[in-house]
Amino acid sequence: MQQIYTFGSYLKNKFGTKVYKVGINISGFTCPNIDGTVARGGCTFCENDSFSASTDEVKELKGFHLNLNSKENPFLEKQLKQLEIQFNAISKRQANEYGAEKFLVYFQSFTNTYAPFETLKALYDKALSFENVVGLSIGTRSDSITDETLEYLSELAKTKEIWIEFGIQSVYDETLDKINRGHDAQNVKEWIIKSKEAGLNVCGHLIFGLPDETQQMMLETSKQAYEWGIDSVKYHPLYVVKKTALANEYMRGEFTPIDEELYLDTLVKSIEMKPENVSVQRVTAGIDDDSLLAPQWCRNKNQQVKNINAALKKVGLKY
Repeated sequence: MQQIYTFGSYLKNKFGTKVYKVGINISGFTCPNIDGTVARGGCTFCENDSFSASTDEVKELKGFHLNLNSKENPFLEKQLKQLEIQFNAISKRQANEYGAEKFLVYFQSFTNTYAPFETLKALYDKALSFENVVGLSIGTRSDSITDETLEYLSELAKTKEIWIEFGIQSVYDETLDKINRGHDAQNVKEWIIKSKEAGLNVCGHLIFGLPDETQQMMLETSKQAYEWGIDSVKYHPLYVVKKTALANEYMRGEFTPIDEELYLDTLVKSIEMKPENVSVQRVTAGIDDDSLLAPQWCRNKNQQVKNINAALKKVGLKY
C-alpha cells in the first residue's frame, strides 16, 4: 500500500519535527467579492457571517473592513493583539495535544492579502516573530494580491517557509460565473505562475460538485491545476449551508449536491493523476452542526476519511 504524499510528511521531512499550521482569523479583512469591488454577496456557497469576530478585543472592529485602497487602519494594533492571542492559544493546544514543536501561521479566513501593504507587512512580520514559527501560509484570491505584496513575500521566502493558498475551485469560467466568483480562470493561472516565479510555494484549492459540472470537468480542473505548477492541493466537496445563495438554489430544487460515490471516485482519479511532488493537505470537508443542509454525508468527517481510505485502498493507496 503506497502512502499518499501529505503536507505533514513534507514539513516533517524538511524540518525534522512536527510542524503544525495555526489557523488565524483577523477581523477587518473581507473579500472583493463581498464588498462590491468585483461582485456582491460573495461566492454562492460562502456564509459571510461565519468568520465574524466575537472576542471582546475585536468587537469594536465590527463593520470595519479593509481593502487594497484603504488609506489608514486605525485598528492595526488591535489586529496585531488579536493575532498574538490566537497564536498563543492555538499553538499551545497543538503542542500539548499533538506534540507540535514548530508552526506555520496560517492566515485562513477571508482574503488575507486584501489590505494595504503596511498592514500586511506588520501582520506578517509579527507572525514570523513568534517563537518556533518557521513560516507563513496565506489564504487569498488571485484578484486580491499586488505586485508589492508578492515582492515582499518573495524576499521573506529566501529565509522562511512561505506558502500562498489560492482558491482555484474550477478552470471553467461558466462555473465561476455560476458561483459568483468574480474573476476568471486565467486570472488564477497568471498569479499561480507569478507566485512560483517569485519563489513562493503554492497550494491550490479545488472543489468537486460545483453546479452543473461533470466528472470530466472536475478532473480537467485537477489536471490544469497540476500543470500550472502547484506544490500542494486541498480537495473539497461542495456542501450547502444555511444563509447562502446556494442554499436558496438548493431549496428551490435548482442545485443537487454531489453524492459520496461520485466524490470518492473523482477524488481517487484526481489523486492518481497528481504528480508525486504535489503534497495533499486536505481530502474532504464538511460541517457537523445545524447549518448544514446537504449532503448529509459531509457531516461526519471521520466516516468520510474511512470511506476515502477504503476507496483509495482499491487502487493501492492510503491517506
